[in-house]
Amino acid sequence: MTSHSLVPQTSGLSLPVAQMRSVFHPGDVERRLARLQEAGSQREYENLRVVYERMLERGPERFQVKPSGVPDMVPLYEHLPNFTDVLDDVKRHVALAQDSRDGLEVTPMLLLGPPGIGKTHFARQLAELLGTGMSLVPMSSMTAGWLLSGASSQWKGARPGKVFEALVEGEYANPVIVVDEIDKAAGDAQYDPLGALYGLLEHDTAQSFTDEFAEVAIDASQVIWITTANDERGIPEPILNRMNVFQVQAPTPSQARAIALNLYHGIRAGHDWGRLVDPEPQPAVLDLLAQMPPREMRRALMTGFGNARLARRSTVEADDLPRAAGAKGRIGFMQ
Repeated sequence: MTSHSLVPQTSGLSLPVAQMRSVFHPGDVERRLARLQEAGSQREYENLRVVYERMLERGPERFQVKPSGVPDMVPLYEHLPNFTDVLDDVKRHVALAQDSRDGLEVTPMLLLGPPGIGKTHFARQLAELLGTGMSLVPMSSMTAGWLLSGASSQWKGARPGKVFEALVEGEYANPVIVVDEIDKAAGDAQYDPLGALYGLLEHDTAQSFTDEFAEVAIDASQVIWITTANDERGIPEPILNRMNVFQVQAPTPSQARAIALNLYHGIRAGHDWGRLVDPEPQPAVLDLLAQMPPREMRRALMTGFGNARLARRSTVEADDLPRAAGAKGRIGFMQ
């Protein structure tokens, strides 16, 4: 697949788009479509025909995120203090791509750690930084590998996989795709649900990835892969060897307090009513919030803000927060 440069844009993304990349060859699609037309108007091929026509309508070129410099990642370091090593790795990849003709490439990563430390939340934040959007593939709910690689058009209800959809229907050649809970992939002797990853995680083979539904080569070499797992023992060694593995720890008490403070500031700044509440939270409020996972922190803060306004106060007090939530104890991040 080919790429060519454009004038860098600053369209509000954290990293400007400065390159276009072809993710498939239109000639391949035209040949497949011609074969379908020769086969006649068989109903089982209708969905496939629609996919080919859609590909030709949209064309093969997609934006590829291209950094003009290392972005300001300080807010991410503050918001995700237990992901410092992972953020350092992303920053290195961004630095490699700046001042060159290359697009941004990130080595596939595995975020390893116990449930509730924010692995999926981190993936969403990274996708927001890059501005490419995110596709989530939950392996714990998979009964077959077709979610990644598609299912043959000969099967009833068949459709393309997540990789094909992200590249063909999306806007970007390097979207973030998150394979969530990869260690919980269910497989049997007939089908390995992780089978597609062996090729997708290798840069060279991913350049010509073939979805089993569309049967047209797609350039998936620029996809930014993030996988998450609680236990690496359930992941095949060849998959592990294709990724940078990061052991992510639960936030420390001081880190949890910093996360709570950032959430307070973020929620207040994101709403017009924020001007009616104090710019800084009370220490007792932070102490209570630090015992909660961030998802619960946000709900608790919204309740606290609301209770303070009902009482005609600008200050959120500890008693304004839901006590039952705080009494559960600190369990880290919710995914």
